[in-house]
Amino acid sequence: MLPPWLKTWWQIFGGELTPCICVVRYRGEILGIAPLYVQGEEARLMGSGDVCDYLDCTVASGRGSECFRALFGFLREEGVVSLDLGPVRSDSTVLADLLPVAKQLGYEVSCEQEGVTVERDLPATWNEFLRTLSGKERHEIRRKLRRLQAAGPLTSRVIEDPDEVVRGMETFLALFSRNRADKAAFMTERMASFFCALARATAEAGLLRLSILELDGVPAATVLCFDYRSTVYLYNNGYDEQFSSLSMGLLSKVMTIRDSIHRRRGKYEFLKGEEPYKSQLGGRPVPLYRCRVRLRG
Repeated sequence: MLPPWLKTWWQIFGGELTPCICVVRYRGEILGIAPLYVQGEEARLMGSGDVCDYLDCTVASGRGSECFRALFGFLREEGVVSLDLGPVRSDSTVLADLLPVAKQLGYEVSCEQEGVTVERDLPATWNEFLRTLSGKERHEIRRKLRRLQAAGPLTSRVIEDPDEVVRGMETFLALFSRNRADKAAFMTERMASFFCALARATAEAGLLRLSILELDGVPAATVLCFDYRSTVYLYNNGYDEQFSSLSMGLLSKVMTIRDSIHRRRGKYEFLKGEEPYKSQLGGRPVPLYRCRVRLRG
């Protein structure tokens, strides 16, 4: 929902779509922003489920009802017949404010769960984090970390400087496509352009943390995270399959959790998907929904 993200998505994927970024104001005060685009008679939230884990509108506290009443009125005047909104979190403004207003106005509304995102609160120390895990998981993480450290000289660096992002993303893209066929197929030339542009834009905004883990001087794993308002978001990762016996994929993510704790972040977002490692590391699911509104009545 932040401008650098939406601008990057639009530059790469906007194509022939028609932007409809709606800003609702009252006496000069911004009440809310709905970043939409229009296809025919349907409006959608800007973004797409393949690269955006969830979407939403931005609304000032307590102003959702009047904001969305104004938005619906404008969209109807513009000839929009339906809204397709999703995926959105269970605590999104779409569910909390937009849908209740739509029902009050007599519009046809549907809302279906469409997967989950996974998150967890972070304790004050690494040892406290380990104590929140089951005895088995705690033992396994400690054992795997010791084995990795014994495998050779291990270095970890985090790239945040925009000018260094280009070289770092070359490593990320190489490792991302190396260990799984589905990831290699996903990372088309267009998608790689999006990832690189997004990394540059978010680095310039002070949001990017690109971690590269090297073993014996060889890039072994990389993790792309975003850091915003005390929450770290795990966006994607890749690792060299020659190091799979060292649990490199899992441990590279675990190390970003440890780093987040050391930097006193309050929450870690594993983002969309129910991979088993997320619950094993203490993550809890948050439902995602796909909502549709038919503007009539």
